[in-house]
Amino acid sequence: MKGYLSPGPASGNDGEPLPGAEFEVFLNFRGPDTRLSFTDCLYHAMDGAGVRVFRDEEEIRKGEEIGGELLRAINNSKIYVTVFSRDYASSAWCLRELAHIVESSRGSSGKVIFPVLYDVGAYDVKLRTGLYDEALKKHEDRFGCDVVRRWKEALMEVTRIKGWDLTNKGEGAVIKHIVDEVLTRLKKRQRNLPDYLVGIQDHLEGMTCLLQEGSRDVRFIVIHGMGGIGKTTLAEAVFNRISHQFSGHSFLSNVRESSQDDKIRELQWRLLSDILKFRPARIYDTNDGINMIKERLRHEKALIVLDDVDNRNQLMKLAGKHDWFGPGSRIIITTRDIGFLPINKGGGRDSDSIHPKEFSIYKMKVMPPNHALELFSKHAFRRDTPPQDYANIATKIVKTTGGLPLALKVIGSSLCHKSEAVWADMLEKIMKMPHREVHDILMISYEMLEYEQKQIFLDIACHMAGENINDAILMWKSCEFFPNHTIDVLINMSLISIVYHEKLWMHDQLKDLGREIVRRENIRFPGKRSRLWCPMSAMEVIRKKKGTEEIVALKFDGRSKSYNFTPEEFSKLENLRFLELDGGNFVGDFESLFSELRWLSWRNCPLEFQATNFCLSNLVVLKISRSNIINDWDGWSQIMGTSNLKVLSLVSCKSLIKMPDFSMYSTLERLVFKDCESLVEIDPSIGNQEHLQYLEISRCRRFGSLPSAEISPCVVARLFPDSMGNLKFLTTLKMEDLALSELPESIGKLESLLTLELGHTKMTRLPHSIGDLKMLRKMSLYLAPIKKLPDSIGGLESLIELNLNLTAITELPTCIGNLKRLEILYLCGSAIRELPKTMGMLENLTRLEASSCKNLKGEIPSEIGDLCLLRTLNLSSSKIRRLPTTMNQLSHLQQLNLDQCDKLERLPELPVSLKVLAFSPHLLWTAPNLSCLTTLVDLKVWDDTPRMLQILLGVPKIQWIEGLSNLEKLMLVSRHITFPSINLATLSRLRILEVTCVDPRSLMGLPSSLEKLSLFDVSSPMERSLFSNLTNLSILDLCNCQLREVNFDNVHGERLVKLHSLAVSDGEYLERLTVSRLKGLLSLRVTDCPRLMEIQGVEILESLEALSIYKCSCLERLPDLSELKTLRLLSLSDCPLKNLPEIRLQDTCFLTFAGCGNSPYYIGFYKKWKDTYGHSGDDVNS
Repeated sequence: MKGYLSPGPASGNDGEPLPGAEFEVFLNFRGPDTRLSFTDCLYHAMDGAGVRVFRDEEEIRKGEEIGGELLRAINNSKIYVTVFSRDYASSAWCLRELAHIVESSRGSSGKVIFPVLYDVGAYDVKLRTGLYDEALKKHEDRFGCDVVRRWKEALMEVTRIKGWDLTNKGEGAVIKHIVDEVLTRLKKRQRNLPDYLVGIQDHLEGMTCLLQEGSRDVRFIVIHGMGGIGKTTLAEAVFNRISHQFSGHSFLSNVRESSQDDKIRELQWRLLSDILKFRPARIYDTNDGINMIKERLRHEKALIVLDDVDNRNQLMKLAGKHDWFGPGSRIIITTRDIGFLPINKGGGRDSDSIHPKEFSIYKMKVMPPNHALELFSKHAFRRDTPPQDYANIATKIVKTTGGLPLALKVIGSSLCHKSEAVWADMLEKIMKMPHREVHDILMISYEMLEYEQKQIFLDIACHMAGENINDAILMWKSCEFFPNHTIDVLINMSLISIVYHEKLWMHDQLKDLGREIVRRENIRFPGKRSRLWCPMSAMEVIRKKKGTEEIVALKFDGRSKSYNFTPEEFSKLENLRFLELDGGNFVGDFESLFSELRWLSWRNCPLEFQATNFCLSNLVVLKISRSNIINDWDGWSQIMGTSNLKVLSLVSCKSLIKMPDFSMYSTLERLVFKDCESLVEIDPSIGNQEHLQYLEISRCRRFGSLPSAEISPCVVARLFPDSMGNLKFLTTLKMEDLALSELPESIGKLESLLTLELGHTKMTRLPHSIGDLKMLRKMSLYLAPIKKLPDSIGGLESLIELNLNLTAITELPTCIGNLKRLEILYLCGSAIRELPKTMGMLENLTRLEASSCKNLKGEIPSEIGDLCLLRTLNLSSSKIRRLPTTMNQLSHLQQLNLDQCDKLERLPELPVSLKVLAFSPHLLWTAPNLSCLTTLVDLKVWDDTPRMLQILLGVPKIQWIEGLSNLEKLMLVSRHITFPSINLATLSRLRILEVTCVDPRSLMGLPSSLEKLSLFDVSSPMERSLFSNLTNLSILDLCNCQLREVNFDNVHGERLVKLHSLAVSDGEYLERLTVSRLKGLLSLRVTDCPRLMEIQGVEILESLEALSIYKCSCLERLPDLSELKTLRLLSLSDCPLKNLPEIRLQDTCFLTFAGCGNSPYYIGFYKKWKDTYGHSGDDVNS
């Protein structure tokens, strides 16, 4: 007898199995029937797919017992493919093997049998015809009845398994299905994921939205992010989760390393062989490969992952177009740089639509602090949280990594089982430079940059993070660094981001990388590096006159406040272009110095400027802050005596009354006055700034503060000179938090204005000329007392966003319907009384926010149904009575908030597109069946509904909730409603549940996916089944609990293995709380339980970090907490304990005793604690 093992890594050169090799599939068949046909094809198909297959040669066996290699092959295999042919039952060996196969599969849940009916029917195998039955009767004469009965039982058991019937089917198609199923069962194409995955579920849910499983169109999904952020891990997790849904799948790793055609040709061959499950013919060149992919895969539903793509050539030769693949295909791309994707050049940096429809971008973000600490702890300590002794330093290290998974993994693993001294050294080191492995990964992106791009990257890493992107671009443009293109490149490569208020942002690890690159320019001599961001190093270099021409940027802090800088100290810094100061002064003759300086930022600038010939001829950006400079300051003429100044920013210059005279300067593009509390007017010379694009005057509270009796056109002209109308290129006018009450009519002359922000002013009206701003895209009047908009507002034909939050506006003009481009309208907290019918004409409106509009009453007009692009509608806390039946026409509506709309009479039929829905519980009685809202992820039903409603109408029907299969958050809370029984076990994606639960038995089932559970008004004992499968629950809140006792020992508390936080509040009748089984608890908070007398088991919760007990007036004693080595916080408030045991807490534990009076027990405990450790929390008598 001889068996053959398919070639693979676990076999020797001669095809014999290596010692200990494990077969994966065992083929059971009768050789003469199918060896040269079906079974041979099946064997080679599985072999070609990389499966280790045992194919027995029945004809050369000797003996009648199964043993040796054959027995090992059966026992070691995971899958058995049994091919039933006409003469199968005539072979005692086939039947003998089958009996062993069935017996082996019974003993292991991981083994499976795949029956194949080759040229027989199911009735033949079930012994209902004479074909197999006669053959078995003949075997009885030779082997006996007992043996044959065992074979019959094996046959009958296999017939109960669903398999494949070749009747009227092509063998090739069946073989393909069998191979697919084998690969799926063996997880042959599964990717090996890291041992520790934290926070992956949130990313998987985000990807699910983009994948749109079930859609037949071909989709490209791009996972984009910086190096080390987890792009490949996410792609692997998605691949493992959905690959079974596709006829073929391929994961091509490290595509970036395959830039040459011969390497790409290899990837093309792998792609084809993976999906087709056989080795294709030779690919002669990449064009040949493209043609083969298009021809062979255009009918295949394929899942393809292209990992780490970095240029367009790779994409175009592997997955160039959607029509290369069959319907339903998904191509997932991971990349650091999305610059190679097709881009709509008109979109700009901030456009959300720069990519064509077939490309969906999933942007990876850094880990939140809690997930980052957990991932780090898993690698450093092999547990979810750090031990108490390491908690402080672990938190510091995690903060230093900036939530980058790669850094957390590498640094955590390197510190595992290391001493505290090693930890301290590591912290000190990584605060100065990145870890070597992290550095090497991130360096890949840096090395891809061109020279000018590297300079801008290093500028941001060392000095410019947090600065306004527009200011920085003007500086870099003067250095000929091509900043607009470079910024796009850096964003596309995930090296920087533009965040709120157009600030430059860079991840801490990337900043560390840039600074380490600069440090390595000259490790020994800082004066020979290009940038000095450390004020101490900068001061040392300047004071000792060690600066060189290499230095392009310097930063000083408060150490320089009283220092006088001299010309000699800067004489060698001929290439200095960035200088940041905090105090200090320049003394002496600076002629011919600072000729390359582009950026000067000066905090605490001195009133007396002592330098001479301080000519900054190339200065582009001047920022002065926290200074007492005045209008006739000596520095104006010297520092601003340049023809290149583009940016002037004056912040917190408290003594500045009037803007400087700008008559000598005509190059300014950005002008900022912020928090200049004495500023009262604009100098008429501002009209000379014909290039000015951005003007901001904010938090200058005296600006415009004139008695109302004095307000006249003349006074307004003083505040806003007519010359402002000359600012033909002004795009942004921001005037917020001012005493301004009126704008001049000349505002209408600002023909290029895009943004007008007038929030938190005293504006009572807008001039009629406001309608002349044809280019205006955004206008904000929030918190202004304006009562009415002029009719001319209908002329704002480009307006996209209008903010009227917290204004006194009572009605919108009918001309509002003329704003055809309006996308966002804010009315929250305004005095609006009704929505005009013409609002239905806002054909591009996507968001309407009108919450807390207490005067909004009556019926919402039916014309709202015409807002075909509306995605968000918020009418919460208003007094509306009716919604129109046209609501179901809002086919794009995703969020509808009707929370606390107590006057609303009923819910109409709602659009199935909804993802977030909130409404008051009284609407449950009249609500239609909402089970059709299958895309709903968040449902909130909360309010204080009057009890009378339930008395009159009975129990509401809520069973439709059970059909909301995509629900992730559910809130059903009302103190005056008893909700009927509901089974939520089918909601497999539910993570957060808040529910009024008078009788816990009404929750007939809860899904294991729950992470947070809040139970309100529990009045009946909690049964053991309630928490039995909540293995992912991390937060549990019991609110307004009506029980006398809560004992987690009785409700499978030990199964809540991930429960970290327990809060019990407003337990009016609660007397005893038992928590001893909650071993993983980190935080226990008990509040407002006036009858609570005892908390049992808290003293053995070894992981507990915080124990807070408030307003528990009957709690007379606490157990001994001395063994709680991880406790960081013990907080007691309004708990007049009569006895405090001898507690020996860790010296790192923070104590607070609030409202505990002068009890001698507290005072004695407090004093002993203070005497022992020398510190404490709040005052004992507070």
